[in-house]
Parts: sequence; C-alpha cells; structure tokens
Amino acid sequence: MNNTIDIQYNLEEYEKRLPYDIIESKVNLILDKLSQDEVELSITFVSDEEIQELNKQWRDKDMPTDILSFVQSDNIDDFDFWPDADQSNILGDMVISISAIERNCENFDVPFSQEVDRILIHGILHLLGHDHKSNDKSEPMLLLQEKILSSIREI
Repeated sequence: MNNTIDIQYNLEEYEKRLPYDIIESKVNLILDKLSQDEVELSITFVSDEEIQELNKQWRDKDMPTDILSFVQSDNIDDFDFWPDADQSNILGDMVISISAIERNCENFDVPFSQEVDRILIHGILHLLGHDHKSNDKSEPMLLLQEKILSSIREI
C-alpha cells in the first residue's frame, strides 16, 4: 500500500494507548476494504476539551464528540492545483477523542479496540464523502460501517 497516514498525539499517554504502528495498520486495512490506495490523511488524538472546542468552532455544537472529519475539499475548484492521477488523493483530517471512545465502550458495551476500529471506519467514510442524518442503525453509511467492521474483525 502506498498510503500516507500522518498520526499525531496531543498527549504522550494517547500514543501509549494507541501506538502509531497499530493505528497505521488498522487504517491501511480499512482503506484496503474500501478499495482506496495512494491516499493521504491525518489523524490527531486529542482530549475532550480540544475536540469540544473544534466541535463548537466548526459545527456550532458546544460539546465533545468522538470524531470530527475534515474533508480536504468538497470542490476541486477550491485549489489552484490538483494532484496528477499518479499522485496521492488527499482525503483530509480526522480528530479523535480517546475519552469519547472510552464512553462509547461503556455505553455500547464493546471492547476498546473494536470501538477504535469503528471510529476510524466512521471517519474514513466521512472523508470519502459518505454521510448520515441520524445515528439510526438503518442509515446506509452506518450499515456500511458495521459491514466493514465485521470484515476486519474476522482477520
């Protein structure tokens, strides 16, 4: 795989909890399941306070969330240049709150590693243009998310 994945941690303890090589492997596996290659994306693990600030700034919601996905561009015309076909496709950035993932684990009674996988899939789907109007399990994006989660959990 020729993906470029930039992973940042705002606290050292986040990196200990979710080591770079494990996250990189998970993301590459998810991208493979989605038939994506030669893409670029970034992931930053932050505190609830940091994600709440971003959520307020960008979504006008003054509360923490588990993940925010920032698509590089919704419109190719936003750029003065666009990568050639043989260059990477820049998807965008994901910001993830580990505290929110831990809450999700408690609320949904799932293991931490499974919820990390689910959140990574969710963010990547958003970066690829998928969306959902609610968190209802019948939403097409969430059905796809769970299908991908099942396929990577079997490996």
